[in-house]
Amino acid sequence: MRYDAVIFDLDGTLTDSAPGIIASLQHAMAQMGLEMPEEALLREHFLGPPVLTGLNKHYGMTGEMAHETVFHFRERYHESGYLDNTVYPGIRPLLKALKDKGCYLAVATGKPQEATDKVLKALDLERFFDAVSGPLPSDDPLIDKAALIGRVLPMGKHAVMIGDRMTDISGAKARGITGIAATYGYGSREELEEAGPAAMAESPEALFELLGLEKPVSSGYFISFEGNDGCGKSTQARLLAQRLVRNGHSVLLTREPGGTAVGEQVREILLSNANTGMEDVTEALLYAAARAQHVREVIRPALEAGKLVISDRFVDSSLAYQGAGRMLGVKEVGQINAPAIDGLVPDATVFLALDQEAAAFRQRKRAKDRLELEDEAFHQRVAEAYEEMIEAQPERFLVVSASGEKQQTAALVYEAVMARLIRDGQA
Repeated sequence: MRYDAVIFDLDGTLTDSAPGIIASLQHAMAQMGLEMPEEALLREHFLGPPVLTGLNKHYGMTGEMAHETVFHFRERYHESGYLDNTVYPGIRPLLKALKDKGCYLAVATGKPQEATDKVLKALDLERFFDAVSGPLPSDDPLIDKAALIGRVLPMGKHAVMIGDRMTDISGAKARGITGIAATYGYGSREELEEAGPAAMAESPEALFELLGLEKPVSSGYFISFEGNDGCGKSTQARLLAQRLVRNGHSVLLTREPGGTAVGEQVREILLSNANTGMEDVTEALLYAAARAQHVREVIRPALEAGKLVISDRFVDSSLAYQGAGRMLGVKEVGQINAPAIDGLVPDATVFLALDQEAAAFRQRKRAKDRLELEDEAFHQRVAEAYEEMIEAQPERFLVVSASGEKQQTAALVYEAVMARLIRDGQA
């Protein structure tokens, strides 16, 4: 480790905030009857520097008009713009590695403190930082970066500032600390070279070497989603994957049956209502065959690459639907699937709990596939099989109520999964 204190800029360094800033600026410009700046000027004046600075430099705007425009910008940004933000790939493992080494971490940004806190919380970054500095309501709206850095600069530590704009590097120099330029952000290379940083980082991954930090090797993590038909598995798996990607995790979303070219063809056979005459054992074998391809072609390679794999259903579905629902026997179906999964078991399984009546109500407006058309007794056997699995393996299953609205359930799923990822050292 070359430093024991690392201070980061936010926009363009930790996160790609451009979509939210642009959308909020468009809202403000519409309210004020102004035209949006061209892309090059937008990147130069508004992505990174405070909005007030951009308004002054691009439009020559000052005084009451500038403050009214900023008000409209913040109106949109605080409502939803801050959510249009993504952690750069590689940043999360970098922060975790630094924190694991006992490094002091801070944020110094031109984004107002209130907005900064909202962004860090929404993206699950706040827990990494010992201090955060952004302009306060009582500050001069154009407070310089050196002052913001000074608020979080620890005494007696060898510190470095990492940022994507000239002001980050000049602010670091003014405080007598090293400045590293993040060239993957919003500042042009010419601007950053002119600032004279100690080093240039072409990507977040490059920061590992520049900070003297060994890049950790991830073993990957496997999460499956289970539940009775109608509980919303596919929707919730997708929403979780989207949020984890936004937060900077490397995620693969897949499904069963399917996930591969072979598996998707088998899926068509299995779920088609034209195949009502399929033998139960044939069904079980087809599910296992698709799964064998899925494990070897998709899931295992992704885990070996360090990804977080989310699968909409896995082997538990076969145990419940074919083992119990079709009454082939849970143990027997487990034996059929043993060579398919080849010892692979999810690290965590999200089970979406929803009673059959509510599930049936949700399904009433869509066409049902071959398994969904089975009678109530079939689905009751499936539900009871899941209950037995959860009771037998409480450590693996994360039981989440799916009785609320879609976003309420998504929040519960995210909370449960994040607690597990943090516990297992994956976040």
